[in-house]
Amino acid sequence: MSEQGANSQMGYQNALGERRFGRVNWLGLQTLAQREITRFLVVWTQTLLAPLVTAALFLLIFNLAIGPKRGDVMGVPFLHFLAPGIMMMTVIQNAFANTSSSLVISKVQGNIVDTLMPPLSGLEILLGYLAGAVVRGTMVACGIAVGLAVVLQIVPAHPLIALVFIVLGALFLGGLGIVAGIFANKFDQMAAITNFIVTPLAFLSGTFYSINALPPVLHALAQVNPVFYLIDGLRFGMIGTSDGAPFVGMAICAGASFAICLLAWAMLRGGYRLKA
Repeated sequence: MSEQGANSQMGYQNALGERRFGRVNWLGLQTLAQREITRFLVVWTQTLLAPLVTAALFLLIFNLAIGPKRGDVMGVPFLHFLAPGIMMMTVIQNAFANTSSSLVISKVQGNIVDTLMPPLSGLEILLGYLAGAVVRGTMVACGIAVGLAVVLQIVPAHPLIALVFIVLGALFLGGLGIVAGIFANKFDQMAAITNFIVTPLAFLSGTFYSINALPPVLHALAQVNPVFYLIDGLRFGMIGTSDGAPFVGMAICAGASFAICLLAWAMLRGGYRLKA
């Protein structure tokens, strides 16, 4: 190899190393984020339409079963109290599904190497996956919000606060989905994580009730569940009422999201259960 060719090769390797470990690889990050967003847009009837139908069925069933008998909750009609909880539950379930399914499918099909081989750092891979989770969660939330405005005439009392909690919810469960997707090597392992961790977090967090009505022990347990603060904060943003202080809940949710994303970053950076 000539001296000029060697210098060119060395310059390329230095630029590649700087691109990977120094400056952000914007092209790679954009490509990964676009891939994750395109994944769910291609099958929008399953990833966007189906959650809207499920949320509508939840509201319909609760209204038919106990709505007229329940009366007001925290000074608002029961369906108005219930709607933000259903919205957040749908957001976090879809954010979790987006990141976890992407990783598990890639591992099962053996093409996870397509994500690991390009010059992307652990942080860039993390942000790419989270972009898909946040976009999907936000789109689902917007669809439900439009339905609530048309059917129940619920207009967000504090739209900016509602949006912040929606993004925090997508980040938290999107990060948790990455951790679960890295840990799980088979679909049944992912199903176990969903059934025994994600679903209880969503259902036992004030989605269908005020935690002030719980016995002291269950009330204390609910207060250590980050999903409770997500639902409570979104409830404040949507209807202006909540069990706790929304800005305290926002700080707790931000801390929980940062912690789980930090764990996901460490696992991606180290290649835990990803590299043979």
